[in-house]
Amino acid sequence: MSATTITSITTSETTSQVPTTVRETVPEEVPEPSDAALKFLDSIVPEEDFKYLMFDDSLLTTSSDTYTSGTKQGRELGEFTVSVEPTRHKQQDCYLIHANSHGSIDGVPCGTSITAYVGQNLETVEQQHHEYVKLENCPLDRKTFIVRQEEGYVVNRVITQGEDIQRSSRTIELSKMRGFISEGSNLLLHRLLIEKNFRSEDFQLLSFDSDTNICAAIYRPLEDRTQTVDGTEIRVYGIERTINSVVDLPTTWQSYFMQDGHLTNRVQVGSPVTMKLARVPNLIMRDEEPPKPTFEKRSLQWDEDMQLYSKFLDRKEELKADHGTYVRHHPELKNLLADFLQFLLLRKPDDVVQFAAEYFSAFSPGMPDATPYLASNAPTPFPASRTNTKIDQLRAPTR
Repeated sequence: MSATTITSITTSETTSQVPTTVRETVPEEVPEPSDAALKFLDSIVPEEDFKYLMFDDSLLTTSSDTYTSGTKQGRELGEFTVSVEPTRHKQQDCYLIHANSHGSIDGVPCGTSITAYVGQNLETVEQQHHEYVKLENCPLDRKTFIVRQEEGYVVNRVITQGEDIQRSSRTIELSKMRGFISEGSNLLLHRLLIEKNFRSEDFQLLSFDSDTNICAAIYRPLEDRTQTVDGTEIRVYGIERTINSVVDLPTTWQSYFMQDGHLTNRVQVGSPVTMKLARVPNLIMRDEEPPKPTFEKRSLQWDEDMQLYSKFLDRKEELKADHGTYVRHHPELKNLLADFLQFLLLRKPDDVVQFAAEYFSAFSPGMPDATPYLASNAPTPFPASRTNTKIDQLRAPTR
């Protein structure tokens, strides 16, 4: 655990008192995300991993707290919808996530809405989270705004309860928010974990509790099970998410998905309210890449192939004609080669290649000019032949 310092500003407004602003520095212990979770986020390839996760989900919100003839019956309370689509925000590619949950419990309207812009590695760029409960005597309205800026994450909250309005603002350093998953990015993360066949038991990230305190968010896989949707049995795969608040009891959600990532069931552990899929959606069609063709390796007998042999003869005659034309246009080539060959046969060197290199280096403009005052028996780059001893006898001694 590492400590961080969060600067917060709180304002309280009521009809009977003057608004006051309090500036304070609040020390907060920030948990650390697990290495496996950070490695997972860093390994995301947006073009491949999110390709088939851009779709909408729609579930019914029901309550299972009523009984009929001794059997627990579900009562429809509202609906829960989620949509994910690619977009651009603040000059960067990201994903726009909408989530809405509206209904009525015991005749009291309530709901939650989330609008989030999430980066390609699930980092939150911006999020608006609105919750409300329209009680008759004391309605509650809570809005939370999260914006990523250069100096860190800016978190603004406006809580309205009756006539009392509380406003707060704080900034958290980016270094303390590594591995942070907001409510909006959590919806896309669930789909990605199903896409990746999530099975890790050590998967901890960071999130906010209901009071925007930074806390650990632990994910773990649930056992597969069968769910009946509109008379059809489908295989679903579960993920459990637990928020370990530092000031309250842990909160746990269990979500189940189809193999393609469609949400089928979502429930908060201990709550009678459940979100269920009412109709089986169409499976997301995936592009199937055709298998690459394989070609057997065969030995090439070009001289037995009439077409290849004909091309060989044509190319042979073409090269002969081209070379003959070049030699006719450069008559000095024959004289040069004749001189070299005559000198080679005269000296008969053991190393023909070295002899040729030294012979033709005299024609290079980069070679220094020889001085006319050298003695006749001075060292020469052209060694005497070992088989022709008359060469040494012809040399005149130098005085």
